[in-house]
Amino acid sequence: MLTTVLAFLVTIAILVVIHEYGHYRAAVACDVKVIRFSVGFGRVLWSRQKGETEFVVSALPLGGYVKMLDEREGAVPSAELSRAFTQKTLKQRAFIVAAGPLANLALAVLLYAVVNWMGVEELRPRLAEPVAASLAAKADMRAGDEVLAVAVQPGLASAGAASAESSGSAVAGVWQPLQSMSDLQWQLTQAVVNGEDLRLQVRRANGSTTELVLATSSISTKDVDARLFERVGIAGPYTPPLVGKVFEGGPAEAAGLKSGDRITSLDGRAAPDAATVRRWILESAPSGPAKPLQLGIDRGGQRLQVTLTPVVKQEGDQRRVRIMAEVGAAPEKVTVQYGFVDGLSAAVSRTWDMSAATVQMLGKMVVGQASLKNLSGPLSIAEYAGQSAQLGLGYYLGFLAVVSVSLGVLNLLPLPVLDGGHLMYYLFEGVTGRPVSELWLERLQRGGLAVMFLMMSLALYNDFARLLGMH
Repeated sequence: MLTTVLAFLVTIAILVVIHEYGHYRAAVACDVKVIRFSVGFGRVLWSRQKGETEFVVSALPLGGYVKMLDEREGAVPSAELSRAFTQKTLKQRAFIVAAGPLANLALAVLLYAVVNWMGVEELRPRLAEPVAASLAAKADMRAGDEVLAVAVQPGLASAGAASAESSGSAVAGVWQPLQSMSDLQWQLTQAVVNGEDLRLQVRRANGSTTELVLATSSISTKDVDARLFERVGIAGPYTPPLVGKVFEGGPAEAAGLKSGDRITSLDGRAAPDAATVRRWILESAPSGPAKPLQLGIDRGGQRLQVTLTPVVKQEGDQRRVRIMAEVGAAPEKVTVQYGFVDGLSAAVSRTWDMSAATVQMLGKMVVGQASLKNLSGPLSIAEYAGQSAQLGLGYYLGFLAVVSVSLGVLNLLPLPVLDGGHLMYYLFEGVTGRPVSELWLERLQRGGLAVMFLMMSLALYNDFARLLGMH
């Protein structure tokens, strides 16, 4: 909990400071007097005067502001009138307003670049046995397949997913090499959102290479959420069915299982990976007492057959079926690292892609083509901040980059209470030659506040629904 709270506060502080610093630097560059730079709202907890600007930290940390000399907020001395925000040209005002979101996007580029340069351990894109009858299974994906590269192609009919081994079809689009499981997840999400199918270049467990097609265009954009991978049928990373620690007094020890044994079969069925073996064990006793299981074992090249009966324990509403031994080694990982130029280029591309995807998803939510469950609020941000911080600096910086992109893009939306709303006013002024009237400013402000309140309420509802297991 302490890590989560600290990581959340650091995340908010960094993003707010960078956002408001963008406004601040742009205002100074345009010779606008900045009266106060505040991190947070409400009662001032700390302040320091530096030149003509007061820098403060306030009690409510969810935001911040830069207060500039402005005729709309009171009388301005004639000697300082030229330094008022309202006296600046349309281009200067637009630049000052846009500088905050642009600073967040620039921060995202920097953070992605740092992660690329320092390197981070990621899961190798080698997959477990696909879920039966799923898209992945229909595409002939198998346990141990490693996805080397992907390419998108126009959507096929839902039933048209087939492997290129049998179809002999040509590759459509440009192949994008993959380095990690997160790369595959990103490409998969993009394909679903864009209504495209995904062609995979796959290396089989025996070393041969082939091409497969996932009919991702058959999945609705409304299904793009944290369970998308499961819906496609990709259960997770491949882990070999190796026996780990054997616990004393359990059925595994009684049957003679040893750490390092490889499970080759269970009740006559070939064991493709550890996840499948664990699932079969759980499914072996859906009700009543457990039945004996026949396990095929490879112990250093020696083939053995052992029989054991799992133990069944009822823990609350859940039924646990266990053999009292760990099954499965840790999934393979790779270090993803770039040189200076490649790392910076990849950071720019990722920031652009994330920005475009955010706008696209928001647009689909508005027209009902994507689920509103994808909106997240401060509780989800806090949870992910804590998790990424525990995984290491590289993961936390990557998370921070994602949130910074989201903040930058959201602030550019044409809602009156956001920076994008002010830019919308300036666009109107630039086209018509006159500013928006005070009456319309007031109406738009009220409408924008109502929309923001609804969005925040929905995001908080989604947060609580996730915590309570309702989503």
